Amino acid sequence: MATKPYIIALEEHYQDAELKQLGGLGRPSGLDSGASAHIVERLDDLGALRLKEMDEAGIDLQVLSHSIPGLQAVDADAAVPLARRVNDRLHEALLRHPDRFAAFASLPTADPRAAADELERTVTKLGFKGAMVNGMTGGVFHDDKRFWPIWERAAQLDVPIYIHPALPHAAVIEAYYKDYAEAHPGILRAAWGFTVETATQGLRFVLSGVFDAHPGLKIILGHMGEGLPFLLWRISHGLRATMKEKTFRDIFCEHFWITTSGFFSDTALVGCMMEMGIDRILFSVDYPFAENPPGTEWLKTLPLGPEDTQKLLNGNARRLLKL
Repeated sequence: MATKPYIIALEEHYQDAELKQLGGLGRPSGLDSGASAHIVERLDDLGALRLKEMDEAGIDLQVLSHSIPGLQAVDADAAVPLARRVNDRLHEALLRHPDRFAAFASLPTADPRAAADELERTVTKLGFKGAMVNGMTGGVFHDDKRFWPIWERAAQLDVPIYIHPALPHAAVIEAYYKDYAEAHPGILRAAWGFTVETATQGLRFVLSGVFDAHPGLKIILGHMGEGLPFLLWRISHGLRATMKEKTFRDIFCEHFWITTSGFFSDTALVGCMMEMGIDRILFSVDYPFAENPPGTEWLKTLPLGPEDTQKLLNGNARRLLKL
């Protein structure tokens, strides 16, 4: 009998009860009431229900991260002390199930220096594996130089930052999506808006020069890289006149890793492998916004050999996160 492969899922969400109460910040929106209740129940659970569904799907370890928009929607005065409480409570959940959970920190990005300090505390004192940031902070993308103290600290600590979607900027919704958002709310989220906003953030990181300033910085993008791996040739070609020492593709493939969260497609996986190589791709589900079984069932039919399958399921995550 074949041995079950060890499976690490890297973008798996929860919500903190205190943060959830701040105007419903932790509650997913744009879902029908039945689906929303189903998702909220699972976001709230860091015990029996989550472990049961992990076991049923064959997932051995989840790397937990806070649901959108998290602390990115909280002002600096409130976010700094709240971040410590949120991360300490998540650490308590890890201690209850140390063989089943790891974590990405929530950071109070409205105060970048405090966020850098909180990143260091969670990594060095709590054993967290990096951090996740959602969308923008105060309508500003995180490539802005005011946020660079966070990325400097992440490079010093040698931990990755996971850039995760949140709702598009209000002006973008007004200009691009308002005609269809009411009838098709998914256009603001996983169907399109999330991807466009997060791919834009990834592109801006490359253009900002932050990787020149902090060459050890590592960035993770979910959802098969938010489309960027498929566009690397064209973006690089379009920027060839102004990016001469290193192409966009060179920088992206040096500093970015991607996950399969909510994107279980052989065609997409193979395309990303051809652009970036299998060593840069990590398995994720996007639980509970995506369900575990479709993700792990997909793994059983991957068009990969045993060595590359092992890298996708656990090897790449072990190396990147030092698990």
